[in-house]
Amino acid sequence: MTDFNATILPGVWEIVPKRFGDHRGFFSESYNAMAFAQQGINLVFVQDNHSLSATVGTVRGLHFQSPPHAQDKLVRCGKGRIFDVAVDIRKGSPTYGQWYGTELSFENGKQLLVPAGFLHGFMTLEPDSEIIYKCTDFYAPECDGAVLWNDPDIGIDWPLSDISVMLSAKDEVAPRLKNFDSPFIFEDTPE
Repeated sequence: MTDFNATILPGVWEIVPKRFGDHRGFFSESYNAMAFAQQGINLVFVQDNHSLSATVGTVRGLHFQSPPHAQDKLVRCGKGRIFDVAVDIRKGSPTYGQWYGTELSFENGKQLLVPAGFLHGFMTLEPDSEIIYKCTDFYAPECDGAVLWNDPDIGIDWPLSDISVMLSAKDEVAPRLKNFDSPFIFEDTPE
């Protein structure tokens, strides 16, 4: 059994797979296509990624992959703790530029489903945090992009705002949202 919790951003889900534990530890289904389909989430994941961030305050993001290789991502933390964020960048969306963030950790077992059309980023809250995520399309460097992680127009409330963060060269020079021409269009589909 898995809990699916809608967030303030339609299409972004907090997902908590049930853990079955005993004296040995626990077992959990981290992904089950049938359980997702029962929630109306019909995705085909084609690539799994695993990254390690050694230093507390490492920020990766805010990243996206544009069409024709846009990616939905199912993100979890295999070790340590992270603050994981999704930002709507679909032109015409009623929630354009709004963000949702939550703590993912080994202990809480939460996952965040970040749909295509959303920026994704995270900040590590413990050393040696491992991030594991599934993607619905393969990595395509020509479609890779970023928006500034601490853009004041987005206003993400990062939990470690009083430390010096560690960024990649790409993330240091990412544009602000107001200078960014999003390749994603909001399509309001009737239910």
